[in-house]
Amino acid sequence: MTLSTSTATHTASAFAGRALLSSLFIVSGLGKAAAPAATLGYIGSTGMPFPTLALAAALLIELGFAAALLVGYRTRLVATVMAGFTLATALAFHNQFGDQNQLIHFLKNLAIAGGLLQVAAFGAGALSLDAYRSRRSAHA
Repeated sequence: MTLSTSTATHTASAFAGRALLSSLFIVSGLGKAAAPAATLGYIGSTGMPFPTLALAAALLIELGFAAALLVGYRTRLVATVMAGFTLATALAFHNQFGDQNQLIHFLKNLAIAGGLLQVAAFGAGALSLDAYRSRRSAHA
């Protein structure tokens, strides 16, 4: 089977989009895992209750869900949860709009959530476990 240029571009773009989105979360999660005390201190400094629970949730999403997004596993659900997480972190941690840096981080999080919602709306694409699972069930 040969792919048309349009199909090949779509397939590669969908995978590249998932890889780029997930890379940000994976790097952030690895940083949190490497320095949990510093992360707990930052979470606590915002006044958020249950910093340990917040860190555990962040690690689950930033490492586990981002890995699922990367390989395209249950992508629509994963991307939806990650978009919600990204919006929540924007509101909780980047809400000092008088600070230009915080405003940029807030807007960056909104843009990332938008990208994740695109993935949620259109799915993982052909290079994904979702597509593989769909092809297998169609032939069963």
